[in-house]
Amino acid sequence: MWGTITLALLALLIEAVVGYPDWLVRAIGHPVTWMGRLIGMLDRTLNHESMSNASRRAAGTVTIVIVIGVTAAVAYGLERSLLRLPLGIAAVALIASTLIAQRSLRDHVLRVAAVLEKGGLAAGREAVSHIVGRDPDALDEAGVARAAIESLAENFSDGVVAPVVWLAAGGLAGGAVYKAINTADSMIGHRTPRHEAFGTAAARLDDLINLPASRLSALLLIAAAAVTKGASPAGAWRAVRRDASRHRSPNAGFPEAAVAGALELALAGPRVYGGIEVADALMGNGRRDVSAADLRAALALYVRADAILIGLMGALALLVAVLG
Repeated sequence: MWGTITLALLALLIEAVVGYPDWLVRAIGHPVTWMGRLIGMLDRTLNHESMSNASRRAAGTVTIVIVIGVTAAVAYGLERSLLRLPLGIAAVALIASTLIAQRSLRDHVLRVAAVLEKGGLAAGREAVSHIVGRDPDALDEAGVARAAIESLAENFSDGVVAPVVWLAAGGLAGGAVYKAINTADSMIGHRTPRHEAFGTAAARLDDLINLPASRLSALLLIAAAAVTKGASPAGAWRAVRRDASRHRSPNAGFPEAAVAGALELALAGPRVYGGIEVADALMGNGRRDVSAADLRAALALYVRADAILIGLMGALALLVAVLG
C-alpha cells in the first residue's frame, strides 16, 4: 500500500511539472489514444446494427472485459518488470503520470479565458470545443465561460482525482484500468442509436468507479474555497448538499456544484448536444452571466484544490511509511 500511495504522489508531482509534451504526442501518441484504438476496433468488430439490443449489450460487456483484461495485463507486467530495476519506482511513476491531466486541463481552460478576454466569441467557441462535447455554436460568451468552468470541475474529478485514487488503490494497473474504462465511456457510453445498448456496460461501470473521486473532489474544492480570496466554502457546501444529487450524472454534479457555490454562480442547466437540448438541473443559485474573470477565479480554485490533493497524498504516504 505504501508503494502505491508513493506512486500516486510521484505521478502527481511529475505531471504537474512536465505534463505530457505535445512533441511526444506527435511522436508516439498517448496511452489514452492507444486504449482508444483498442476500443474502436472492438466497436467496429462487435457492434452491428443487425443485432438486437440484448446482443449489443452483451457485446458491449465483452468489450469492456477485454479492454480491462488487456490494459491490466500490460500495466501490471510493465510495473513488475520496471520495479526490478534501480530507480524503477521513478520509471513507473513517469508512466503513471500520463494517466493524470492536471497540467493539460489547466492549460486548455486558461486558453479559453485568454481568448474570451480578447473579446473573440468565435475563437472562444473554438477553444472550448476542445474540452466539451456540447455544440459550441449554440453558446454565447457567458455560455462559453460556463462550459469551460463545468468542464474544469468535472475533469478535476475524472481527469485528476480519480486516476490518483485508483493509482493509490491498485498501482499502475489500477490507474490504467480506470483510464481505460473512462475512455470507453467517452467513446461508446453515449445514448445514440449506435451506442445506447452497446455502451451500457461502459457507462454504468464508469459511473461506479467515479463515485469516490467525485465526492472527494467536491471536498477538495470546498477546502480550496476556504483558502481562496472571494470564494465561499459555506456556499460550496450548501450547493453540494442541495444540488449535486439532482444532476443527470451521478458524479459530475458534485464538483460542479462545489465550484458554483464557491463562486456564487449557477452552472449546468439545459445544454445542447448534437443539436438536441438536454435538460439538467442548475448547480448553484448564483449568476448565469459568467465572464472570463469568473473562469480565472475557477482556475484559482482548481489550482488550490489540486495543491491540497498533492499535500494530502504526501501526508498519507508519510503516515503509511511511519506506521508501516
